[in-house]
Amino acid sequence: MTDKYTQFVTKLSVNINKIAVLRNSRGGNRPDVLRAALDIERFGADGITVHPRPDARHIRYDDVRDLKRVLATELNVEGNPIPSFVDLVLETVPAQVTLVPDAPDALTSNAGWDTAAHRAFLTDMTARFHEKGIRVSIFVDPDPAMVAGAAACGADRVELYTESYARLHAAGDATALDAFAAAAEEARRQGLGLNAGHDLSLENLADYVRRIPWTDEVSIGHALIADALYYGLENTVQLYRRALKR
Repeated sequence: MTDKYTQFVTKLSVNINKIAVLRNSRGGNRPDVLRAALDIERFGADGITVHPRPDARHIRYDDVRDLKRVLATELNVEGNPIPSFVDLVLETVPAQVTLVPDAPDALTSNAGWDTAAHRAFLTDMTARFHEKGIRVSIFVDPDPAMVAGAAACGADRVELYTESYARLHAAGDATALDAFAAAAEEARRQGLGLNAGHDLSLENLADYVRRIPWTDEVSIGHALIADALYYGLENTVQLYRRALKR
C-alpha cells in the first residue's frame, strides 16, 4: 500500500564549494573539482550546486564555466546577483540560478531576501534570467510573506533557508519545522517550486522531507563533504539519497 506522498521525489543537489576550498588551500588542482563533480553525479546525485563569490575563495568563475561544459545533471549556480555574477550566469546558462543576498565578506549565507523591499530588483533579475530560459529560485527565510513576495517577483521556486531548522532540531525542539511547513504551504498555494538548503545533514534531513514531502530539491554541501571524510564520497551520496526516500 502506498501513501499519498509517494508521488513526490526530492532531488539531491550537492554543493561542491568545500572541495574547492581544499584545492585552493594548497594551490594546484588537487582535489580536482571537475572530477569530484562528475564522480558525485556518477554516485547518484541529481545535480551540482556551486556558489562562486567575488573573492574566489572556493568555487571560481572559471570552475562554473568548466562544470557547465561537462555535467550531465542540473547545474545550480547560487549567489548575490552583482553585475559580474549576473554576467557569468547569462554566459553559462545553468539549469537554475538561486539568488542569495549574501554580503561579499559573509562567511556563508546567513539570511533570505526581503522580497517586499527588493521586489523591483528581484523582478528585474528574474526577467533577465528567464530570457535565457534559466529557472530562478529566490532564497528566503521561512516566512509565508517572503514566499508570496518571491512569487510576485516572477520566481519559479523559493529555497527555504534551513539554518534555524537545523539548530532547533539539534536541540530537540518539537516546533523546529512549524515555520517551514507554513512557508512551504504558501509556496504550494502560490504555485512555486520548493527547494531547501543550509545545514541540512544526515541527522535532520529525513525529518524535514517527511514533514514537507513536496520539497523539489535540497542543496547540501558542508555536512555531506564532512561526512565523506568518514564514510567515503560514494557511500555518503548514497546515504543522503536514502535519507530522502519516503
